[in-house]
Amino acid sequence: MKKIVSLVLVLVMVASLFAACGKSGSSKTGTLKLGFIGPLTGGAAVYGNAAKNGVELAVKEINAKGGLQFELNAQDDEHDAEKSVNAYNNLMDWGMQVLVGSVTTTPCVAVSAECFNDRTFALTPSASSPDVTKGKDNVYQLCFNDPNQGKASAQYISEHFPDAKVAIIYNNGDAYSTGIYETFKAEAEALNVNIVSTGTCTDETSDFSVQVGDAQKAKADVVFLPIYYTPASLILNQANSIGYAPTFFGVDGMDGILTLKGFDTSLAEGVMLLTPFAADAEDEATKAFVAAYQEAYGEIPNQFAADGYDCVYAIYEAFNKTDLDPSASSVDICEALIEQFNTMSFSGLTGANMTWKDGMVDKAPAAVVIKGGVYVAAD
Repeated sequence: MKKIVSLVLVLVMVASLFAACGKSGSSKTGTLKLGFIGPLTGGAAVYGNAAKNGVELAVKEINAKGGLQFELNAQDDEHDAEKSVNAYNNLMDWGMQVLVGSVTTTPCVAVSAECFNDRTFALTPSASSPDVTKGKDNVYQLCFNDPNQGKASAQYISEHFPDAKVAIIYNNGDAYSTGIYETFKAEAEALNVNIVSTGTCTDETSDFSVQVGDAQKAKADVVFLPIYYTPASLILNQANSIGYAPTFFGVDGMDGILTLKGFDTSLAEGVMLLTPFAADAEDEATKAFVAAYQEAYGEIPNQFAADGYDCVYAIYEAFNKTDLDPSASSVDICEALIEQFNTMSFSGLTGANMTWKDGMVDKAPAAVVIKGGVYVAAD
C-alpha cells in the first residue's frame, strides 16, 4: 500500500510539473483510443518494454488531469514484421484512432505501409530508418533517423577524438545498421576521420573474434558500433578476452545493454553512445520523470522509455490544438494531426523545440558515457 501511495504522489508531482510547463489539462472531453506496438518478448524486448512503460506513464499522468483521456492497448510484435502487421490489424479491429509504434525498424516499415493505406496517424518512438516515413505523409518519427545518427556520430568523433584511428563493426544484413554505417562513413571521410578497419556481421554472428582482432591489429583507438546491444555485448566480451580496450562508441541501438540478462556491466564501463536523453540530467522534467519511472518500474529509464513518453505528450498537445473531439474517426484525426505536426514545435524529455519535416524530427543529439553502471552526460 505504501508503494502505491508513493507512486500516486510521484505521478501527481510530475503532472503538476508539466502543468507548470504549459502541459495543463485539456479542455476537451472524451476518450481517444491509443494503440502501441513493440517487442514485449524476444530479443528486442528491452526496447519494446521500455517504450511501453514510458507510454503507460504518460497516459496515467494525462488521464489524472481530467479532460481528454487515453485508452491504451499495447500489442507485442516480437520484433517480427508479420506479427507487427497482425498486431496492427488487431488494434484496428479494437477501434484504434492513433498509433504509437512500431518500436523497431523492420516491423515499423511494414506497419507504416498499413497506416498509410488506412490513413491512420502513427508516431514511432524509435524506428529510425528513412523507409519508415518515406512516401507516407501520416507517419512520423520521434527518434533521429539513421542518416542523422550516422552523420552526428562522425561529427562527434571528429570533434572529440580528432587524432583517433577508428574501426567500424556493422551488420550488413540489417537496414538499421547499414543505413547508419553508410552515412557515418561518408561524413567521416568528409571530415578526414581516419578509418583503419571495417568489419561486418549478420544477425546470426556470435563470434566476433575476427572483427575485433582486425580492429586491434589496426590499432584502432575508437570502435564505432552502429548495432544493437546484444551483438555489442558479445563484442565487448571478445575485446576483454584479448585485452583490447578502445573507446567503444554506439548509437541508440546500444541503449539497453545495461539491463541485458547475464551481461557483466563492468565490461561496458566507458562505452559512449549518442542519445537524445540522459537520465542524470538536472532539469526538473527529467528528474520528475526518472523518479516516477523508478517508482513504477523499479529501474532507471533509458531513451526508449523517454521516447515513448514524449510520443504520448506530443500527440496530446497536437490533438488539443485541433477542432476535433475524441469521437472523430481515425481518418479525420489523422488529417488533423498531420496539419499540427507539420507546423507545431514540441518540447519534451528528448529535445526542446522539436519540429518535423517529411515525418522526420529535428532535434539536437547529445552523448552519454557509461560510468559505474549508469549513463551520465559525456559533456
